[in-house]
Amino acid sequence: MQKSQSHEVKMKVPFFDLDPMQIVWHGNYLKYFDIARSELFDGLGVDLFAFHERTRYVFPIIRSAVKHIHPLRWGDEFICRATVKDARTKIVVAFEIRLVADQTVCARGTTEQAAVLAPEMEMVYTIPEEIRRALGF
Repeated sequence: MQKSQSHEVKMKVPFFDLDPMQIVWHGNYLKYFDIARSELFDGLGVDLFAFHERTRYVFPIIRSAVKHIHPLRWGDEFICRATVKDARTKIVVAFEIRLVADQTVCARGTTEQAAVLAPEMEMVYTIPEEIRRALGF
């Protein structure tokens, strides 16, 4: 196995991501994770949409988890780091969100993606070699 692949994205909390308590609504953390994962994959040359068009594989999220530690508020600048943890039987990406100002950790989480052949929606219990190698496994 190669060294874990990581990518960081700097973002700023927009007003429309807030809940009535004036903190980021919990579901938006998954959006931030998705942005970081997408940029990570782009940086590694992994285009899952193009791969689907060539091979019929899709990679749905089958599990996600978020541990909320410190709330993000309107205008906060933060970093979301995405790190590939595994890409053998499923793609596992770990995330950390921290404030730019003082590095306070606001959230940690993971997502898992499976390889599925479409349109049959047949689960494949290994990540295709091309994707596995690009992700460092």
